[in-house]
Amino acid sequence: MDDGGVHHTAAQGASAPLLPETNLKGWRPPAGQKRPSTLLPAIFLTVLILSLVGLVVYDGQASVPCAGDQVAAAGRAVEVSATRGVAEGVSEKSNAPALLGGVGGAYDWTNAMLSWQRTAFHFQPEKNWMNDPNGPLYYKGWYHLFYQWNPHGAVWGNISWGHAVSRDLIHWLHLPPAMVPDHWYDINGVWSGSATQLPDGRIVMLYTGSTEDGVQVQLLAEPADPSDPLLRCWVKSESNPILVPPPGIGLTDFRDPTTAWLNPTDKAWRIAIGSKDQEHAGLALVYRTKDFVRYDPLPTLMRVVSGTGMWECVDFYPVAFDPAASGEVGLDTSVPPGPGVKHVLKTSLDDDRHDYYAIGTYDAETDRWTPDDEAIDVGIGLRYDYGKFYASKTFYDPVRRRRVLWGWIGESDSERVDILKGWSSLQSIPRSVLMDTKTGSNLLQWPVVEVENLRMRGKHFDGLAVQPGSVVPLDVGKATQLDIEAVFHVDVDASAAGAGSVVGADASSYNCSASAGASGRGLLGPFGLLVLADEGLSEQTAVYFYLVKGADGKLSTHFCQDAFRSSKANDLVKPVYGSSVPVLDGEDLSVRILVDHSIVESFAQGGRTCITSRVYPTKAIYDNARVFLFNNATSVNVTAKSIKIWELNSAYIRPYSNSL
Repeated sequence: MDDGGVHHTAAQGASAPLLPETNLKGWRPPAGQKRPSTLLPAIFLTVLILSLVGLVVYDGQASVPCAGDQVAAAGRAVEVSATRGVAEGVSEKSNAPALLGGVGGAYDWTNAMLSWQRTAFHFQPEKNWMNDPNGPLYYKGWYHLFYQWNPHGAVWGNISWGHAVSRDLIHWLHLPPAMVPDHWYDINGVWSGSATQLPDGRIVMLYTGSTEDGVQVQLLAEPADPSDPLLRCWVKSESNPILVPPPGIGLTDFRDPTTAWLNPTDKAWRIAIGSKDQEHAGLALVYRTKDFVRYDPLPTLMRVVSGTGMWECVDFYPVAFDPAASGEVGLDTSVPPGPGVKHVLKTSLDDDRHDYYAIGTYDAETDRWTPDDEAIDVGIGLRYDYGKFYASKTFYDPVRRRRVLWGWIGESDSERVDILKGWSSLQSIPRSVLMDTKTGSNLLQWPVVEVENLRMRGKHFDGLAVQPGSVVPLDVGKATQLDIEAVFHVDVDASAAGAGSVVGADASSYNCSASAGASGRGLLGPFGLLVLADEGLSEQTAVYFYLVKGADGKLSTHFCQDAFRSSKANDLVKPVYGSSVPVLDGEDLSVRILVDHSIVESFAQGGRTCITSRVYPTKAIYDNARVFLFNNATSVNVTAKSIKIWELNSAYIRPYSNSL
């Protein structure tokens, strides 16, 4: 969060600009690329005949071979530029690093270093570029994850939909691509979208396509064989494109349709699509449909927040809010507003590459959403994750009755290194999402419980005193694949600050990113753990708390993650991430950390604040990685009441085989 920024919000309701039509004035499919009414049926019939001829038996189910089985022939291979994306239109969603200090040469990476960076239990494709998670769902015993993927290289381009399936969200089987850019309306990319499962079992997949001219249009696809639990083949609708940018919306500012929800007032479906207006206000358009082919734009906008810019990957879903209940149950996307229900609106801001959410109230009569607190509206307040985390997507899991969150974790290294590795990016550990009924103002995110099935050898440390200025090694054996749970007690009253020393006039003025990180020393912090550290601490990634007591006596707690000394390499971005974290009366400080080679994911206070970092050690790898406790505060004694550390097994992530 930007502590010093001043933001203004503007909620538009009845005065919002009307969007009465969906005609794209002045734009047509490019010459030679039009969609004659007689051509698409012929193509569809040809595909159907070929599919029936090629019918195969797959895992006991009849299934249809897809163009994705031969991806090189199915889609046009677009030449990849020297940069990570296109010059105009949709952002490439990448992270070409600005090197520290504006300088930095090419580090001499070895094969051993680069091989070590490959994660062991986070999902990533076998090779090449990946970005946004798309259309996650549960179907006939399988979890499905689709994702933005380049079949031809480790940089952005040729965007198709990769596809994988899992029984437990941890172990994954790669399938052939679900969709490739093979029509005039998506020839420049099969971009992000969402799945909706209808009450009759039908699955509709809505996604954004980029036309030959780079215009963003909305498209519909459905499974070719709904009896196939693996959903290997998808058919694009003859009605495509089903939506084009409406008047007042830029041709490249109309993307990423949400999962649909059923409006209780008229029993019709709604979807939201991200955009921005000419004044650079981010917004969510809402459309009404009954058949997912014909759509009516609603006369008002769901939400507008000035100054936030383009809204990508909008997500909208209900959460249970009942302080008398446990809040342990997720809700289906179509659960209507009412007592005990709040709605979350989330957007990925193209301007700063972060995912913001807010909790509020959805009015089904007007299809408008209002935040509980406009000071922390969408795009200016809370974030899912204060580190490397973007373009996220949730889905409702009917088996465990929970809402599950996926997020794209990009790289912080150079594109040159991505090409050397042959891959770029991964997905976060899937997280369960709940309303924090104790605070009533934020969500809780936590790794799905299935992660615990990877736990192997574990060690437990109790009551470790960590004096100011000290570092305490923890003997845990192999330390590159870890699950850590730590609880700290801080005796603030016995410290100098507790006796009346004042740190600052405003306890909220501390900023993790603008601070000296873990090496800076304050009266009440920093303290926490060092992971992926070498024996001499020349490389380390610090996960820590920093307490600040203001002149008014109020204490604020900040949760930070410092990658500045994570690697000796200089062609990296090595930031300090973090934000404040709510700590209620009587609570100790707690953190859970997942370490998986080149990624560190941390969850403070049960998941109220989360941070993800990409790190690339050169020394603290393989058997040389260590874990330490540290306390760099000057005046406070810290007790590690409980430290539990498990080595994690590798997940089973490989291509699907009929023999499995």
